[in-house]
Order: sequence, then structure tokens, then C-alpha cells
Amino acid sequence: MHRYRSHNCGELRATDVGSDVRLSGWLHNRRDLGGILFIDLRDHHGLVQLVARPDTAGFEALDKLSKETVVRIDGKVISRGAENVNPELATGEIEVEVGEVEVLGGAQQLPFQINQDDGVGEERRLEYRFLDLRRERMHKNIMLRTAVISAIRHKMTALGFNEMATPILTATSPEGARDFVVPSRLNPGKFYALPQAPQQFKQLLMISGFDRYFQIAPCFRDEDARADRSPGEFYQLDVEMSFVEQEDVFQPIEQLMTELFEEFGNGRHVTSPFPRIPFRESMVKYGNDKPDLRARLELVDITDIFADSGFKAFAGKHVRALPVPDTAGQSRKFFDGLGEYAVEHGAKGLAWVRVGEDGSLTGPIAKFLTETDVEELTKRLSLAPGHAVFFGAGEFDEVSKIMGAVRVEAAKRAGHFEEDVFRFCWIVDFPMYEKDEDTGKIDFSHNPFTMPQGGMKDLEEKDPLAILGWQYDIVCNGIELSSGAIRNHEPEIMLKAFEIAGYDRETVEAEFAGMLRAFRFGAPPHGGIAPGVDRIVMLLADEPNIRETIAFPLNQNAQDLMMGAPTTLDEARLKELNISLRKPAAEK
Repeated sequence: MHRYRSHNCGELRATDVGSDVRLSGWLHNRRDLGGILFIDLRDHHGLVQLVARPDTAGFEALDKLSKETVVRIDGKVISRGAENVNPELATGEIEVEVGEVEVLGGAQQLPFQINQDDGVGEERRLEYRFLDLRRERMHKNIMLRTAVISAIRHKMTALGFNEMATPILTATSPEGARDFVVPSRLNPGKFYALPQAPQQFKQLLMISGFDRYFQIAPCFRDEDARADRSPGEFYQLDVEMSFVEQEDVFQPIEQLMTELFEEFGNGRHVTSPFPRIPFRESMVKYGNDKPDLRARLELVDITDIFADSGFKAFAGKHVRALPVPDTAGQSRKFFDGLGEYAVEHGAKGLAWVRVGEDGSLTGPIAKFLTETDVEELTKRLSLAPGHAVFFGAGEFDEVSKIMGAVRVEAAKRAGHFEEDVFRFCWIVDFPMYEKDEDTGKIDFSHNPFTMPQGGMKDLEEKDPLAILGWQYDIVCNGIELSSGAIRNHEPEIMLKAFEIAGYDRETVEAEFAGMLRAFRFGAPPHGGIAPGVDRIVMLLADEPNIRETIAFPLNQNAQDLMMGAPTTLDEARLKELNISLRKPAAEK
């Protein structure tokens, strides 16, 4: 018999009754019922119940051991009997009567419970992540991640893509976040950067003559944590294709996402095909460029109705309306609750009216609306008895943010929200540039390597803020899964695009020397995308926090509490790297 096990803890069945077995695993739980010990033994594969009777060597050994001790046991498989079967357990028809016990790894007192959720805080869980990962939910999440990545590789290969690796030590690049830098010992005073994405390298692969590339790529960005973004490092499905237009990129990625979410979504419906929504339309209808389409409500721009209004709260402001049908049965609490929700998201209040059986409007602002206002609102919003309308007024961006959040919350509270579904969409036609409101400076709004939709003609003739790029995002249930673009592969167009954003020719030639040199030796039209693996798994696992789907994440302060990173270097190591430290002012 094998030194540690003849079977794993999840495979024994009624057909094994009478067999002598050897199992190894962790003591998950222990119950003493009338002097008989019942032990749950756990390994990677599942749970099995052990039974140890008084006056046996097995009883004496197991009675003294703490939970999470690793043991090997020899025993005999016996039937539980019909009245004791546990249908929720794969091994629920049998139990193993313990004979010999060997301790393989002792366990100290646990900092938190493994076999139940005891409400321990995230910092403690991350400090003892190796224990946290033993929990059923966390183990399941990590195995889901493993299965998803394996499926991605299989599906991408079947779609004709080739997996290739790109460098980790590279040069800095203006991707929009801070780089993590690595000092070079052999080149004093110089630094590598960890890649924020393999952007330039995957483009260079296309220029090198490869046609369809993919990689499960590690990316490194020194940015703050969010619920859907892990600080430090993350993984993305990096994709690039040659001789393609926008729809050519959409087709394989849409097929991949549909198959992936159908396979791992536990029966949740995947809406397909994915609608294409222009960026500006998304901002107006949904209040953001990451619309949660499970909410079956849309915002409507009614600024023109109140442009010359005597109602001072709306006059001269951007006004957005949210019509909500079927609210006749809602109490005042429903309206007040949404008002409080809007205030929590930055509003000063939330104006509203409701439509009566005779078509008249009632509510706090109804008396301020003229007959013309009512007629226009009724026509524009297709109002009918039972409708309610919520209003937001102010600057465009402010109103979009607040009313976008109210849209989703109102849908949930009023019964206009789809559960158990994955609603995807493509956001397209992003603006190439944006203006910094404080400095007035024009800068790239997204990926700087995007091809403008009108090429050089648009760059030379259009207002920069009116130029659209071949840039696109894929969104699912209000979560942005990725950004992508058709790339700017023509040197003069690239130089002009950067010039508009304030980069002179010499700077661009210096910072992107490798890319520009490659473009000048025959570059094919190409484009790609990079869906976030962590976010995909987060959605499939139905987890609200991305760190719940990563084996060893950093905390919100970009610290590894388990390994003690980041750490300091001693003087000898700093000297070797030609680095001298300047202490922060607070430490001087």
C-alpha cells in the first residue's frame, strides 16, 4: 500500500464498503457523540467521515489532536446505514472505522476557524492566507480560476491563436499608471520597469510576422486597490491579431466569453450577441461607460426641455431623467429611500414626480412644471399611469455619476433588475483625447497607441476632443473586463497623435524608438484586447471583491502580510545596486 494513501478523501463510495483503506489529510472537524468520535478528514478532493470507537488506539490518538493536524489513518470502509446517509456529501453513504493513526504534521492553535466563517477580518485572513485557502469557498474559487485559465488556453488555441511569452524586465511606458521599477546592478543608475501590459511587445510580434498571439500575462501597476482591482500585479488574457478591423477582434473574443461563461456560470444565462454601444450614448443612457444592463431602465437627456425654464433648480444645467414604470404600488418610503441613496453618492437631493391615473403629475416638484413641460416630458419619456420619474441636474459628469448609480438601484428596488444572467456589451467609439479641466491640457483619454478613426485627416482637421479612436471595452454586469484597440501602425500618424497630446517628436522618437523603428520596416494593420482574468473569475465566482479569487493577493496598501513584502534592503545590497536612500521628511 502507498506510504500515505490508497484513496483520496473524496472518492470513497458504497461500493468500497469492506475495503481496507489508507487516507491522509487535515482534521477538519471533530464531534464526540456518546463516547464515539466522529472526525471529518479533509484533503484537496473532499471530505470523508471517520469513526473512532472507545478503547482503540485510533480513539486515543484522535481525541488529543487539534483541528488542522495532518494525519495518516488506516481503516475499514463501513456503511452508514440509510438513516445516517448525508446526501450533501459525495462520501455521505460511508464512513471509515479508524485503526492506526500517524501524525504527519502538527497544528498550533488556529488564529481563526477553517470549518466555518467566523467573521475574521481580511487583514488577518491575508496574514494567514495559507489557512484561509483551506476554507471550502476559497479553495473552490482558486480551483475555478485554475479551470477557467485552462479552458481559456484550450479555446484560444482552438481559435487559431498561438501562446507566446513576452519580457518581464522592460522599459517604462506611459500606460496611464505608475511603473514598478527594478534597479540594474550592471548598469548603475538605470532601471528596468515591470510591464504594465505587454502592449508594445505584442505589437512587435505582429510586426515580426506572427498572426494571432495570446498570453495569460502578468501585469504590474503601482496603483490603489479597489474592489475590482488588485494593487501590484494582475493577470490578463492578452490578445493581438494581424490584418484585422474592429469586428474581426470582436468575433473570437465574443465566442470565447460566451462559451466561458456558459461553461462556468452555473446555469446563468449569457446574452448573445453582445450589443455595441457608442461611448457617448452609454454616458447619456447609463451614466457611465460600464453599464450594468441587468437594470432594465435608461436615463434620458432632457436638458433642452428646461433650457429656458423658470424652475431655477434645472435652468441652465444639464438635466437627466430616469423614468421608472410600474411604481403605482410603491410607498413614499421607496422615493425617500432613493433620495437618500442619491445623497450618499454625492447628490444634494433627488427630485421626482409620479404619474396618476389621469396622466397628471404629482410630487415635490410637480408644481414647478408648466403645462408645456408636462407635455414634453410625457412625450419624450413615454409616460403612462404608474410611472415615476427621477431627475438629476448639474454638470454633465456629476449628473452622469449620480444618476448612473440611481438607475441601477432604482431597477433593483422597483423589480426591473435581472438576476442570474450575464449581460455583456461592447463600448465603442471612445474619444481619442480629453481635456484636463484644471490645466486645459489635451491628453490621451485611453490607450495612446490607438488608431484614430479618420487617420491623419482627422488629426489634422478636427477638434481633438471630437476625434474618435478605434478603441473598445468589453463590459459584463457593470464590470469592465478589458480594453482593446485597433493599433496605430503608421509612424507619422503616431507622431502626430502624440504631438496633439503635448509630446514633441524628439521625445516620442526616444521613448518609443523600438516601436517606431519597427513600424518603418513594414507593419501590418493590427489590433487586440486584454480581458482581465481576475475579473472574469470574480464574476463567475459571484464574489464582490477581486482578492477573493487570487491565491496570494496584496492588501489594500499593496502589502503582502504573509511574506512581509515590501521589505528593506541592507546597506551592502543598496551599495551593490548603486542606490542611496533619502528618508521621508516625517522620519528625519
